[in-house]
Amino acid sequence: MTHTHTHSTAQTGNGPAGSPPGHGPVSRVSGMAVDVTTDGLPAWLDPVAGAARSVRPQQLSRFLPPESGAGRQSAVLILFGEGERGPELLLMERAGTLRSHAGQPSFPGGALDPEDGDQATTGPLRAALREAEEETGLDPRGVQLFGVLPRLYIPVSSFVVTPVLGWWRAPSPVGVVDPAETARVFTVPVADLTDPENRATAVHPSGHSGPAFLVESALVWGFTAGVIDRIVYYAGWERPWDRARQVPLDWRA
Repeated sequence: MTHTHTHSTAQTGNGPAGSPPGHGPVSRVSGMAVDVTTDGLPAWLDPVAGAARSVRPQQLSRFLPPESGAGRQSAVLILFGEGERGPELLLMERAGTLRSHAGQPSFPGGALDPEDGDQATTGPLRAALREAEEETGLDPRGVQLFGVLPRLYIPVSSFVVTPVLGWWRAPSPVGVVDPAETARVFTVPVADLTDPENRATAVHPSGHSGPAFLVESALVWGFTAGVIDRIVYYAGWERPWDRARQVPLDWRA
């Protein structure tokens, strides 16, 4: 499968990138039926789909949505595909000029818009697909949603995030849509994410520490790395790695 990657010249960090409402062309998600099904998934994704059905919020993160219902509802698309080196994951890098989470790798995603619908049912599904289309240019009609993880919380930005799992059944070209928001769009082979040589513990000056991945000339940490780490673990893909290996972050992170 061929993807076109365009590059431009703490639970902290890696919050949903988001896009200003009302910008850009009408999304292809509008009017599109969205559902969650595991029919026809490749066998290597079965452990991920199984984990999505059984994992509890506390098994994914210690940061969970406030019981008060506070927080900005959002969703991210965790999109798996198959590339030249086998199974891979789609990520993007936020523009370095953004006011928050600048330059950080993340999943495509952002806040729910009113047109996404009910936040308790299909709203997060539509938001994940719509934001991924707006940020990477992918055709959402080629994505099969096969699972939804429990909602998590990013305290630094007050985002309540629904991670939506997708299979890139019919890949389409992807790249930077708006350089003001996104620096690049890229895929990471799952083999690189599970390689112990690419794993480390990111340490923030605030004292927060968490898993990190050094892949594709990027340091993936924070919310995004935490979710990837848990998926790798519960899918049974994790290989022993040196948790004492640390990568320091600075206060701007």
